[in-house]
Amino acid sequence: MFGSGVAVGSRISDGSVPEWPMGSGCKPDGLAYGGSNPSWPTKVNPAIMGIDHVQLCVGDSKKYGVTDRGERSFVGRVNTWARAVRHTYERVATRFESGVELLEHRYTPLGWFTPGPFEGWGFLWQPAVLGFLALTSILAGVSFTNSPFKLNMANTWFFGEPSASQVGTPSVTKYIVSVVLVWGGLLLLMRVWLRLAEVMKLHAGASLKKLWWILALWSVPMIVAPPLFSRDVFSYAAQGEMTSYHLSPYLYGPFTLGSSPYVPPVDQLWINSPAPYGPFFLFLDGAIDRITAHHELWTVLGLRLLEVIAVAMIGYGVTILAKGLGRDPGEAFLLSAMNPLVLLTLVGGAHNDAIMAGFLVIGLGLAVQRHPVWALFFCSLATAIKAPAAIGLAFVAWTWLGPQATLKQKIRPFAIGGAVAAATLLVTSYLAGFGFGWINNLLSNGTVRSWAAPATAVGMALGNLIHAVGLQSISITSVLSVTRFIGFSAAVAFSLWLLWHSEKRGWVRSLGLSLILFVELGAVVQPWYLAWGLVVLAASYQGREHFWLLLLSITGPFIGLPGGRQLLAGLVHSNPLLIAIAVAILGGVLLLPMGRWTQWSWPEKELLVTDVSA
Repeated sequence: MFGSGVAVGSRISDGSVPEWPMGSGCKPDGLAYGGSNPSWPTKVNPAIMGIDHVQLCVGDSKKYGVTDRGERSFVGRVNTWARAVRHTYERVATRFESGVELLEHRYTPLGWFTPGPFEGWGFLWQPAVLGFLALTSILAGVSFTNSPFKLNMANTWFFGEPSASQVGTPSVTKYIVSVVLVWGGLLLLMRVWLRLAEVMKLHAGASLKKLWWILALWSVPMIVAPPLFSRDVFSYAAQGEMTSYHLSPYLYGPFTLGSSPYVPPVDQLWINSPAPYGPFFLFLDGAIDRITAHHELWTVLGLRLLEVIAVAMIGYGVTILAKGLGRDPGEAFLLSAMNPLVLLTLVGGAHNDAIMAGFLVIGLGLAVQRHPVWALFFCSLATAIKAPAAIGLAFVAWTWLGPQATLKQKIRPFAIGGAVAAATLLVTSYLAGFGFGWINNLLSNGTVRSWAAPATAVGMALGNLIHAVGLQSISITSVLSVTRFIGFSAAVAFSLWLLWHSEKRGWVRSLGLSLILFVELGAVVQPWYLAWGLVVLAASYQGREHFWLLLLSITGPFIGLPGGRQLLAGLVHSNPLLIAIAVAILGGVLLLPMGRWTQWSWPEKELLVTDVSA
């Protein structure tokens, strides 16, 4: 799945994936891996070095300034524990990656081609067409009136919705066809994007102009499709209607609109929930509603087009960021703006996270180009869309003066950052007209209980276990409060550590990891939340982070995705011909070769070594 391995003895020469130092204690440091695959640590014979290795490690330790175990400080113990965790992670991740790559190369069409030298980017039209076909398949699948991937309610889109007078039981066959088309399209899209990402990792220099055209082509089916996988855009539309009539979404939920056509499509979970979004988003939201003359369907379309513009901002910002960091802008563009997670959830789902991410990466790009005030301004605009972007403000201010600045000297950039953020939020709050009530609503998503969020999953499991042993007086809600607080505290602690070490580790990369930590350790994990950190890591990842970036990108859209259980149930009760067709389609999507270009997603030297050993 992730053909990023490098043969033993091979090296990546373009500098895009720095090698990672390993080794601790008495063991000499070596290079853990080149690229994202492991090799063995370099071993040095102490006798050759003229050093008594045993004496250095376990002999007269005080001679070398090393204290014994009983004299270690608390910080030393923590560091030892952290190194042990790190080495355990390295071993586990190494075996996992190696297993995935072995299975993919042995049991997928990647092994069917004879490896050859890279022949340039003339092949880009092939993944462009395949990706378009995949997204068109998704569009076709969600166009059925009983598709489980969208809201099936009259007057919520231009096509594919049941009429108000429709009666009778929906066709089971159409339902299965819808699910197969969508799942087949998703699988094909993931395969195409994954292979193209691996090619670009190994071969820099793809034409940005061609990639922009591919993004435009891939976006068309998602612009045409009804809102996918979520009903949040209908909440946005209702909040825009409230804003245009000066009803505060920070105090009231969409139900306040009464019998308005904006109300029925809103998810019942949020019908009475005030908005947690920043004032700049409400200003844009209300403006779109006024431009569309308070027409609910056109407002939803306007919000979709706003997210398309935001994805273009992501593409523009990430190329600036990549160039400033000395990375390949084409690869960063593919990993961010062309990411399936972005196309499916930010364009298809029309989530406002795209606007936040767009302003954020433009701000980061300006920061690495040494325009810190403008960087703080754009990060402040991102914060005025959704609050998590404030983490970007902290990283930009912290690194403004460079690694030589003292803690006292860093106070001034933080003061300037605070002033810029305050001014931006004051102006956008004035434009929206509702003050700072959104801050009180930031935890409203905690209403959702999702097993995809570790902090919530642990809390629900513990709560159920406590009830199973007879302690009914302890509510699951109370247990969730504890586990979610622990998760949030851990995210804050890890982020502070990343901030403190950001100039040594790479501050942009540390920011991306921090954003992902706040998602993974938060109360709710929604796939579109992952885009916050992934678009930042697209231009700044190092080593094994590439593997996890790809993994989150191709598994994220499947979080909570409907249709899988219904597909299996429908196949069991359907006729054999339908079963055979469904299995053949999905199997073909997984196994059929996509063209010779996929061979370049594996290092040539590794493929040659693999073929010889076979």
